[in-house]
Amino acid sequence: MPGSESPSYLDPEPDSGLNTDPAAFQHEPSREDQIPNTSYSSLEDGRDGGVGSNGNGLFLPPLANSEVGGMTADARNDNNIEEAERNGIEIAAAVLGQPQRVGEVPFYTGGQTGPTYALGLCSPEKSLPTHFLIPSHTQPPFSEADRHYLEAKGVLSLPGKESCEALLRAYLHHVHPIMPVIEVDNILNYQHNGRLHEYNILLLWSVFFAAVNFVPQNVFIQEGFKSRREMKATLYSRAKCVYAVGEGLDKIVLLQASLLMGFWISELDEHMQPWYWTGTAINLCHMLGLHRNPDASRINPAISNRQRLLWRRLWWSSFYRDRWLGFNFGRPLRINLNDCDTPMPRVTDLLDDVAGVPEPTLSAFLPHDLSKLASYWVTLIELSKHLGNVLNMNYLTIREVPTIEQFECLEGEILNCRLPDQYELGLTSLERFHSFHVHLHYQVLLIALYRPYGSETPTGLNDARQGTWQHRMRLKAGDAASQTNDILDNLAEENLLQFAGPMTPALLVPAMQTHLLFYKSADSIAKRLRLHKLEMCMLIMEELGKTYTIASIYRGIFLKAMHHICSAHQTGAAGSAQTTISVPPGHSSDSNCPVNEDATSRFGADTLHSNSAFMNSSDQDLGIMGGFVDALTDDSSIFNIWETLNQM
Repeated sequence: MPGSESPSYLDPEPDSGLNTDPAAFQHEPSREDQIPNTSYSSLEDGRDGGVGSNGNGLFLPPLANSEVGGMTADARNDNNIEEAERNGIEIAAAVLGQPQRVGEVPFYTGGQTGPTYALGLCSPEKSLPTHFLIPSHTQPPFSEADRHYLEAKGVLSLPGKESCEALLRAYLHHVHPIMPVIEVDNILNYQHNGRLHEYNILLLWSVFFAAVNFVPQNVFIQEGFKSRREMKATLYSRAKCVYAVGEGLDKIVLLQASLLMGFWISELDEHMQPWYWTGTAINLCHMLGLHRNPDASRINPAISNRQRLLWRRLWWSSFYRDRWLGFNFGRPLRINLNDCDTPMPRVTDLLDDVAGVPEPTLSAFLPHDLSKLASYWVTLIELSKHLGNVLNMNYLTIREVPTIEQFECLEGEILNCRLPDQYELGLTSLERFHSFHVHLHYQVLLIALYRPYGSETPTGLNDARQGTWQHRMRLKAGDAASQTNDILDNLAEENLLQFAGPMTPALLVPAMQTHLLFYKSADSIAKRLRLHKLEMCMLIMEELGKTYTIASIYRGIFLKAMHHICSAHQTGAAGSAQTTISVPPGHSSDSNCPVNEDATSRFGADTLHSNSAFMNSSDQDLGIMGGFVDALTDDSSIFNIWETLNQM
């Protein structure tokens, strides 16, 4: 099934594990592969050109047993009590290795304070597994009203066949290498056999939504959308509709969908959606016990190797999002690694479920060298662990000042990280981008490590060295910000920005903050250089804003900050004419703000005007912006962009 080997009510293969034999891709589904008529019904919309032999209709599970509705309240209550006791007995039997029925749903017993710990007293001579599968007791999740609702929302109508193929190809090239949360051979099996309409309905819309950022323009035009953003919003809405009514869905599928829907961000009122969905994913991970090693005491025979690898990918994908969203949003980390012992991921974790895919299908849908992209993902997870250590050392609300030994130890671990070779020969454009993407994360990590120590020092540092040491930390933070600019320059020069994902814009923000910080404290020439570097980041952010709303939000924030700084430094800025500041059409600018007269030929007449947008603040705006810019350039803390938005 999509998500695990245990079946869900949307799984067309409830009686067997996934067939990874290459032959399964070469022929039409066998009789055993067909969906049982007693388990599924299909709803079709009658459109031509859809996916699969049944048009565009997606399969939904049957309605719940109507006999339950005729029971009296007392009868239902008695039945529920007996059913709950049977569930407890089945759980206990599974823990003791004496399952009464075939297990289907992942279950985690919890730690030593959990209710099943009492069973360990029955078998003190051996340790009991903490992860196993129990029988499913959930009812099919969709009522008749749900079906009408989903149909009205367009959920039951797939895009055209060519669009589906383009979306799936885009997903596997651009999303899966950094968020490997689905079983690739499973969805490709459905695609190859013309049965994509039978794939898990929630997961399918989540995959399509995450892929919209990377499909060619003709795809959303062909599907009747005016823009990429409109198509993205529609597909997200469809995935969210299924999630909202699918209370009984498999939790692994809910986890996978939550991680993918965490790519959604729209206008200011919904800018925290990634934080919400990632929190949901982390909660599901903890419920399922994915933070714990199922083989901690001994190899757990109840868990297949395929499930083991998928769970590991899901856990570390959630961890990656937790660390970087916590950093970007200035929010507390939700995962404490002291409570976790899941092994670190390996490259083979991403390659295992594509081993049985035939070469023609691999070439048609997957990147050329998935193993290299997988190695980049493993490196990102390692950097994420270091980021968590940096945040815990430098940015906790209540913390002890680290010793110089603690700082140098963490710095040494980070500097010893093995990063991709940026100049490796023979890389494809996609591989080049992902290599640079890893390096962007690394520079953000260095800025987070060094920036607070431009104004504070760890304990144990000799007083005579403090001034020199702080100056060196400022230089290192500034160098990391400049290195970020170098990477962005490479991305632009090599036309690689087309591969940027929804997480890319946030990787520019720490460098932009650092450039602002240096601008405030530097001399005249250094100010101009830093403003030039900041302007370069603004240009990249403007380009990313064509696809990602979050980039436009970030750019608007820094436009305001630069507006305020130009107002505060009019005299010094008036003598400079070497740095360009591009502003949105319709804004005016002041000649006192540094603007290159020749820039109009580069950015167009509607980008630069005779008056700067940065010089139009009211007194009230400037009062707000004073504290805003102070926070933005505070070298001892992470600037919380989102709280500032409430003041603007």
